[in-house]
Amino acid sequence: MTEMDAKCCDDRCLSAAVTSACPGTGTPGISVDVQTVKALLTTAALRRLEADAYFFCPSPDCEVVYFTHRGQTFTADDLRVGVWQKQAPGNRTICYCFGENESDIRAEIASGGRSLAIERVRAHIQAGRCACEIRNPRGTCCLGDVTAAVKRLVAMVETVAS
Repeated sequence: MTEMDAKCCDDRCLSAAVTSACPGTGTPGISVDVQTVKALLTTAALRRLEADAYFFCPSPDCEVVYFTHRGQTFTADDLRVGVWQKQAPGNRTICYCFGENESDIRAEIASGGRSLAIERVRAHIQAGRCACEIRNPRGTCCLGDVTAAVKRLVAMVETVAS
């Protein structure tokens, strides 16, 4: 990650540590700030929030999005936004701050041979517009996810075109 990209998130966000196993699948969880959890929970789910350390489960095979050491869990139904790691590929939002999604990236690649999603997100980060620590359910910078999605979608479009 470049210095410019690091402006997106503070050191806590960039160094999210795997520190707990998800009660749903045993998948290693990623520490996430409670502010992220509070910002993304529905009103009903927020009423159940307990003061605790929260973790994000990235497994696509698990319904749990957030969990605590004490066993409290929140699923995708408890969130105000879709969680791309929990959704089927196709039209998932990858960048929660600027709306970059698989469908638009794939269309851009199909029509022009490439996507500028990475450059757009980097420009927003450089301009100080990023709020990944709050808007991204994982609570971390999405640039790596956008980069991986672009590579995956380029390969997919090239395979279909062959």
